[in-house]
Amino acid sequence: MYSSATSPTASRIGTAQRPPSTGTVRRPGPKPALPARPAGRIEAPGFLPRPGERLLRPRTPQAAPVSEGWSRVDNTALAAPAVRAALAHITRICPAFSARQVLREDAAHILITGLIGRTPVVAKCLSPQAVQGESRAVLVERFRREVSVYRAFVRHRPPVRMPRLVAADHDRCVLVIERIPGRIAATERHPANAPTPGEVRAILGSVRSLNLWRPPTDVFQQPLDYQFEIGRYHSVGQLTDRDAGDLRQLLHGLQHTGWQLCHGDALLGNIMLAPSGPVLLDWEQAGWYLPGYDLAVLWSVLSGDTAARRQISQLAQVGGTMARDAFLVNLTLVLMRELRLYDVPGAGEEQRLMIRRLYDDAALARRAVRAAVGTR
Repeated sequence: MYSSATSPTASRIGTAQRPPSTGTVRRPGPKPALPARPAGRIEAPGFLPRPGERLLRPRTPQAAPVSEGWSRVDNTALAAPAVRAALAHITRICPAFSARQVLREDAAHILITGLIGRTPVVAKCLSPQAVQGESRAVLVERFRREVSVYRAFVRHRPPVRMPRLVAADHDRCVLVIERIPGRIAATERHPANAPTPGEVRAILGSVRSLNLWRPPTDVFQQPLDYQFEIGRYHSVGQLTDRDAGDLRQLLHGLQHTGWQLCHGDALLGNIMLAPSGPVLLDWEQAGWYLPGYDLAVLWSVLSGDTAARRQISQLAQVGGTMARDAFLVNLTLVLMRELRLYDVPGAGEEQRLMIRRLYDDAALARRAVRAAVGTR
């Protein structure tokens, strides 16, 4: 990561898969439950697949061009009871909203595309299943955080491209934003084919512009409790005693390091490549993190692009030793989260290959953390 001896060696997935290591991939058994987070803390950012689920994420709704199908109204989908209930909430705050199509309906959200006058917009609501389910409190908290972020960006304009807020209802969990033409950078969480080098540079440029921005400190929260996250992964055996001790030692040295505004979920699926440049979507995890959190997220999902990872590692060290240490803490926790999500019983061959790469990446991060501790 910081020298030729520790730089990632993963080959580009689009051309050739990494040959299996000589060791046998561990077949995981039942995992111990993670300790519950303290009240007021939200779940760490990330897509939560079901056990054995394929790696492909559902195609995100923004992948379709804005101009496609605006003249066609999907009356069948719009007539569904859950959609009609969502439309009632939407038209309460946007009476001029004219629904066109249901972009996505799942257990958490309903996304409906439509027009307000001649302006294409996307309305996002919580689904009835989410409101009535066990995870209601978490989903409502996330949604309200996203509404708060969009409202904050109206008062404090960020230096990156993002959808413009049209209307929002904090109590009913309704968000209406402009729809921007473009395509999603990747439809998979861990894409087999990474974006082009030019697209990667543009994405990193947008992320860095956001990270270097300094809005008022009281506008955003701190979504992640680093000490608690280390304890959680240590308690279930993902971090050894030495790993946890090394990370806590780095955290101790970062006590006086300034926090950095991060998107918090800078996956390629949350970045749209528009004609005007990258557009960041899904801001529910935005807040103050240790420096380099967004870079760590991008590094973790670009295993097939060694050049992109090298760029990210170089950017993470621009701020000096403290910035490097913060990036390593972020990277280790992000990789632990990815392993927790995907290292499940019943995984298929494609997922087992990805799990092996994640374990290789985690070992690389551990070595880098130990080297950083040794230089203190």
